[in-house]
Amino acid sequence: MYRVKEAFYTLQGEGAQAGRAAVFCRFSKCNLWSGREKDRASAVCNFCDTNFVGTDGQNGGRFETPTALAAHIRRLWPDAPGQPYVVCTGGEPLLQLDEPLIEAFHREGFEIGVETNGTLPAPKGIDWLCVSPKADAAVVIETCDELKLVYPQPQAMPERFLAIRARHYFLSPMASPVAEESGGDPVQLSNTRKATDYCLAHPRWRLTLQMHKIIGID
Repeated sequence: MYRVKEAFYTLQGEGAQAGRAAVFCRFSKCNLWSGREKDRASAVCNFCDTNFVGTDGQNGGRFETPTALAAHIRRLWPDAPGQPYVVCTGGEPLLQLDEPLIEAFHREGFEIGVETNGTLPAPKGIDWLCVSPKADAAVVIETCDELKLVYPQPQAMPERFLAIRARHYFLSPMASPVAEESGGDPVQLSNTRKATDYCLAHPRWRLTLQMHKIIGID
């Protein structure tokens, strides 16, 4: 049984795949926070702004088999030229994503991207693996396509992850800003400035902003 909070077709908003059309498959549950506000203060990751509780979101539901879920995701992809791409996210997708589901997505023609906190081993067959460490949670994935770190996190500063081998290294400002004439939120702008300064001082890292929030899409 696979539990999916929501699934929707949009553009990838950040990182190396920014601007690419994708079906996002958001799995329910996370191993670093229950998703319930009453537990936020004591959670390992307490800054998440994503609703991943239950299966009641857009195109969400429970799927008994890998084939059923892959077919459901395939129906959200347009009948048009272009490589179908699914982003498995959460919550924490590696609580549920397994090799049978990966094989089912591949049979439907999808390239598979995953956005994970890196605390669980990744199954074989993933085409694009993005690791986004959170707080002091131990990261067990040592190699990935993309390391994307929300910045700043006092317990998860970039220096801690230099041993992770990645093709791309990104800093994403915590609560990255929507640019407005008003000047934007001071805290958001401060974090963006801090991330910018860090990238300038450490050019291994690149700045990424949440484009989907800036242009106003899901």
